[in-house]
Amino acid sequence: MTQDEVLNIFRETGALLEGHFVLTSGFHSPHYFQCAKVLQYPEYLSVFSGIIARYFEDNEIDVVISPAVGGIVLGTEIGRILNVRTVFAERENGKLTLRRGFELKKSENVLAVEDVVTTGGSVFELIEIVKQHEAVLSGVGFIIDRSNGKVNFGCKQISLAKFDVVKFAENEIPEWLGKIPVYKPGSRLAGNKI
Repeated sequence: MTQDEVLNIFRETGALLEGHFVLTSGFHSPHYFQCAKVLQYPEYLSVFSGIIARYFEDNEIDVVISPAVGGIVLGTEIGRILNVRTVFAERENGKLTLRRGFELKKSENVLAVEDVVTTGGSVFELIEIVKQHEAVLSGVGFIIDRSNGKVNFGCKQISLAKFDVVKFAENEIPEWLGKIPVYKPGSRLAGNKI
């Protein structure tokens, strides 16, 4: 599947939004990827998960970890395809942590999965969890790379589409974007105008 095909699926399903958005990273952007809107369709969930799973099929993966909420659906499906255990990390006091009795065992081979990466913050937090448990990071898989290839997790990684999304710091918002009502659609806040 080509990058253009992936992006067209996002457009067709209404998962590539245009407006004025505050991203999870805190940056402002005229574009937002709402992966939940595309992953609600089993055929796209299967296709995207299958591509990522095949990329890591020669690695010995013992467990897939993803961040709540965005990465859970994708991580679970990739774990099912690889026939391995899947866990997710949740925010507690602003920091990703394993809860619900989830654990990573020492020396387990872990695949980190996320839906969209902009700065890589959530994935770097997952990597820290892997290190804290003395497990082994085997790789990182994600659908959309909003950094356009700039984020490097220091391991084998795959994204299905790279997208150079324009983003602005709070104090650098251009006038044209500032005229559009601000919307914070991310999973940390359940999509609110601000």
